[in-house]
Amino acid sequence: MDNSSGVGVLDKAALVLGALESGPATLAQLVSATKLARPTAHRLAVALEYHRFVARDIQGRFVLGPRLGELASSAGEDRLLAAASPILKVLRDHTGESAQLYRRQGDHRICVAAAERPMGLRDSIPVGATLSMLAGSAAQILLAWEEPDRLHRGLHGASFTATVLSAVRRRGFSQSVGEREPGVASVSAPVRGPSGRVIAAVSVSGPIERMGRQPARLHAQAVVAAANRLSQVMQRTEH
Repeated sequence: MDNSSGVGVLDKAALVLGALESGPATLAQLVSATKLARPTAHRLAVALEYHRFVARDIQGRFVLGPRLGELASSAGEDRLLAAASPILKVLRDHTGESAQLYRRQGDHRICVAAAERPMGLRDSIPVGATLSMLAGSAAQILLAWEEPDRLHRGLHGASFTATVLSAVRRRGFSQSVGEREPGVASVSAPVRGPSGRVIAAVSVSGPIERMGRQPARLHAQAVVAAANRLSQVMQRTEH
């Protein structure tokens, strides 16, 4: 089969990326794997590094870069949002409370999908709303499974502690009462991608007077089930 697209430089760049799929490589290993001339392999690898498709490890070897993960995440975002809408509506109808889906973006979390309680007292979070990573059950979920260094940085100024996050990891869900906003309670659970990494948090939120001081007793089972369904969809569609 002809592997040429007719655009030589792209074909060669694809060879470099393909060679790095199996792990870090020195320039000599890249040349051996791609059969490209050494100057060509070096020029392409450095150009791909400039655009963050390639990076270097601590030993200076070439590795796949962060831009690839960012693009994959964006591709997954469409699938995540398409799958989330019906699942959030079922969760809202089952619990009688507003349901949301959050993703982390830097030091904030963004509400990327929501199913509002149609009437009565509710916690209304519009899609696109930017909330703090320092308070609330969804923030706990999005931080709890981070790498240790990032987790500890995220705890600076937070309303919750490392001990709370340890309990979140053990139980598989989180709850907050008046943490993000006075009078509001919430319960959240993690959505995982194909690699098992936490990519989002599913939540229900509403007034404390209806959800109580232990909202997880009422809603944890339903929230975890919704998050698991969304995880299953993401893992199926990305295989």
